[in-house]
Amino acid sequence: MKEKVNHDLKNLAYAPEIPGLTLRGYSGPQEHEQIAAIIQRCWDADGVDEVITADDITRRFTHMPNFDPTQDVLLAEIFGDLVGYARMHWLQEANGDVIFRHHGCVLPEWRRIGIGSTLLRYTKDHLKGLEIHAPKGGLRFFEVFLADTESEEQALLKSAGYQPVRFFFEMVRPLNAEIPEIELPEGLEIRPANPDQYRTIFDASEEAFQDHWGYVPATDSEYQGWIESPYFQPERWKVAWDNGQIAGMVLNFINDDENERFNQKRGHTEDICVRRPWRRRGLARSLLAQSMQMFKNEGMEEATLGVDTDNPSGALGLYESLGFQNIKLWMAYRKPII
Repeated sequence: MKEKVNHDLKNLAYAPEIPGLTLRGYSGPQEHEQIAAIIQRCWDADGVDEVITADDITRRFTHMPNFDPTQDVLLAEIFGDLVGYARMHWLQEANGDVIFRHHGCVLPEWRRIGIGSTLLRYTKDHLKGLEIHAPKGGLRFFEVFLADTESEEQALLKSAGYQPVRFFFEMVRPLNAEIPEIELPEGLEIRPANPDQYRTIFDASEEAFQDHWGYVPATDSEYQGWIESPYFQPERWKVAWDNGQIAGMVLNFINDDENERFNQKRGHTEDICVRRPWRRRGLARSLLAQSMQMFKNEGMEEATLGVDTDNPSGALGLYESLGFQNIKLWMAYRKPII
């Protein structure tokens, strides 16, 4: 069992002397609304057009592997008002490397006075303490994902020795442009997803993505979190079968909260994958085209997806050929643990 961590300001000699500043640990689910609110305010200020809710925090805290919120969350308050947040956990990639991933934010009006650097320093110290719980062997890295618009956090990370190591595009395709009709490869068919097939579909996706950079095998708890997510919308999926075998899929969903907040009509074509025996036959192209037509029929005006710019399957070229255009760059920042 891990020792209890005392998140007390007097134990952090490097914390800035700011009137009313307190650093403390997480006290329970009643804080999820506040945590979601501070992340949302930071995203809004930094040009990240996403929505996060208290329910999202609950699912993440419940199903995130190698994570205990009572130990792995640090909160910064000024006279009792939450102004900063940090979360930490570790993962082992399929190649044996261990990733100590963290996420944090500070409200814009409280930046550049030492709170962010204090959270980062504490995070690194805490994650080093978690090394004893992680498997031995392989390389070890700190890791953070950021959008290109999160410039202040990028500067903070670079000053601490982090460097961007992988790049991802967020891409959008207008649906008022012509959508090609692309038949499935011969012998394949799309079938509705039934509840008794959900785990099979999840496992097929896991198998297809094992070739990708940074792949981490999913846990049973993460599967349960997937089922519980509001973006779990099987009625919109396009899953191609070859008799009793899944060949490929696009697990489409609509995020109503984001569409309302940002006054858009956007459908997400995500978890796009084809299993090895069925690749290079045009299956992903057909599934994407059918997904876009479905969203258009539902009244959506755009389709969106995310892609690793160095995806070994050539996915970026496929998406560009179907009319998707890059609208935002995301980066994985890493720092080796020595």
